Amino acid sequence: MDLDAVRTFVAAAAAGKFQDAADDLGITQQAVSKRVAALEKQLGIKLFTRTARGAQLTLDGQTFLPHAHALLAAEQQALASVKPGNRPLRVDVIGGFLAPAVLVRDFHRAHPTVALDIVNLPNGTTAVEAVREGTIDATFRALHNPVGDELSSTRVFDEPLQLLTGPAHPQADAKSLSPADLKDQTIWMPGNIAGSEWAAYYDELATAFGFTIDTSGPNFGLDSLLDALAEAPTRATFVGQLTRFRWPAAYDLRRIDLHNPTPVYPHSLIWRTTNPHPALTTLHTHLLRHPHPRTPTPIASGPTQPTPTWPPRRPI
Repeated sequence: MDLDAVRTFVAAAAAGKFQDAADDLGITQQAVSKRVAALEKQLGIKLFTRTARGAQLTLDGQTFLPHAHALLAAEQQALASVKPGNRPLRVDVIGGFLAPAVLVRDFHRAHPTVALDIVNLPNGTTAVEAVREGTIDATFRALHNPVGDELSSTRVFDEPLQLLTGPAHPQADAKSLSPADLKDQTIWMPGNIAGSEWAAYYDELATAFGFTIDTSGPNFGLDSLLDALAEAPTRATFVGQLTRFRWPAAYDLRRIDLHNPTPVYPHSLIWRTTNPHPALTTLHTHLLRHPHPRTPTPIASGPTQPTPTWPPRRPI
């Protein structure tokens, strides 16, 4: 339905004269007549009766009028739902069980009046392009390359990695391990999609510490990964400290901290510098001022020597 014609009908009904409606809309009386006639043809009814005093609504016109108002209200709601500054803050968090979702949930608890729209985009390239186009307001990614002059990024959370193993793994009983302890081992990560930013990160990590990333086998999701670790308990994979898991007690899987250095997955918030959404600054400020409470406190080995991490903290 032509909403301009509906808008013209509502204006004419309110004014009582086509000329007055034309003046209100900034169009000609002829344009008002054509729009009303087109709407009447589409509906198959007469909306107005011409009188000496102007235009009077027919019974059908009176019946249609509240629905016309509802159509125009729906139009405004639809526009507001996608207009930055009016619609909810739209944030990409990769997956609902990963650290970015935890960070945004903590933000929501601290700022419950900020409306949020959470999306899960498949890869960093798609997410960054969506930020650039304005279809989303921000994304959490671990990109190594500059994102461009029109975009900004801030490394907001370094998530420590853990080794997830079955009970029969040779290192299953270790309290903690160094990445160097994994030298010459194979780490199974079927979810590492070629070309994704997380696959690039783990490939770089494997090269730095001399182990191999095995991406063989279809990726059926997190539950399937946990099942496979329980069925082949000598397998191991990497998980983030904030990644949320639930598995049957019989699986007896182990999450082992990694230290010396602590490998961290660098989550950065990426947004467009010209984005006018008022909640975007609130999100950015919150992330910088409230590091996640599960972030480990560095243990100083000297006055200015905190526990090292890999990779070293550097801006994108």
